[in-house]
Amino acid sequence: MMSFLFYTVFVAASIGGIAEQVASIQRALGATERVMDIIDGNIEKINLTHKNTERVSGNIAFDKVSFFYPSRPDFKVLKEVSFTVNSGEMLALVGPSGSGKSTIASLLLRFYELQSGKISIDGKDISSYDLTEYRNNMAIVPQDVLLFGGTIKENIAYGKLNATDAEIVEAARQANAFDFIDSFPDKFETKVGERGIQLSGGQRQRIAIARAILKNPSILILDEATSSLDSESERLVQEALDKLMQGRTSIVIAHRLSTIRNANKIIVLENGTVRESGTHAELSALPDGLYRSLSRLQFDVLSSTKI
Repeated sequence: MMSFLFYTVFVAASIGGIAEQVASIQRALGATERVMDIIDGNIEKINLTHKNTERVSGNIAFDKVSFFYPSRPDFKVLKEVSFTVNSGEMLALVGPSGSGKSTIASLLLRFYELQSGKISIDGKDISSYDLTEYRNNMAIVPQDVLLFGGTIKENIAYGKLNATDAEIVEAARQANAFDFIDSFPDKFETKVGERGIQLSGGQRQRIAIARAILKNPSILILDEATSSLDSESERLVQEALDKLMQGRTSIVIAHRLSTIRNANKIIVLENGTVRESGTHAELSALPDGLYRSLSRLQFDVLSSTKI
C-alpha cells in the first residue's frame, strides 16, 4: 500500500512539473533565437589599429531624420526630426516615455542606420567617419551603468586604456569619486563585483563619469544619469556632470526637468516629432506648452511628497 501511494505521488509530481519544463524549454528557444540573430547580424567595422583620433568640434545637426526599428517597420519612432546644437552647447531632450529620446542617442552613436534624413557632425555626414574614430569622440553616461567585474582602477581606465595612475586618480577626483574610493581598504584595487554590485548606484555613476572624464570626449551623452538616485547622491553626481560638460557638446536625456534649466536648448518630443524647442524660460512661458505642463506636473508631485 505504501509503495502504491509513493508511486502515485511520484507520478503526480512528475506530471505537475511538465508545465515548468515546457516553460524552461520555451525560454531557452527564445534565448537561442536572440543569440542567432546577433550571430547572423551585420558586424560593425571596428578598426583596432587606429593611431590618431580625428578630433571633432561637436557641431551636431539632425535634418529631417525619420526612423523605425527593423523589428517594427510599421511603426515610426522618429518622424522628420530636425534640430542643431553648436559645439560646447548643452541640448536637453525631454518628453513622455516612448517619444524617441533614447532613439536619438542611439542614432547619434550609430547603433542603427537611418532610413531617411541625415545626421551630420561638423558639416560631415556621420556615416562617412571611420566608426572607431567617430566613437572615440563620444562618451555616454547611462542610467544603468555598465561596470565590469574587475577593479575600480580597471573600470575607470576603460575610458583610456593607456592612462597613467595619476590620470586615473585625477579623473576620480573630478568625478567626486576619490573620497569614497580612498575609504575602501584596497582603494583603487577594490573589486566592484559583477556589474558593479559591490557599489551603490551613486558610486557606480561616479565611476562612469570618471571613465568619461578620462576619455575626454568632444560629445557627451547623458541618458537619465541621475533619475534613480537619492538626493545626496544626485547632488554629488550632478556636480561631477557639471564639470564634465564644460567645454563639450552635451546631449542630455532627462525626466527630472530641474536638471536641465540651464540648457542652451531644450527639445520637447512627442510621438516621434519635435513638439517644442527653446530655452527653459521660453518654453515655460508657452500658455499651452507640453514642457510647461510637464514642469507643473513634476512640481505638484514634489510638493505633495514633502513632509
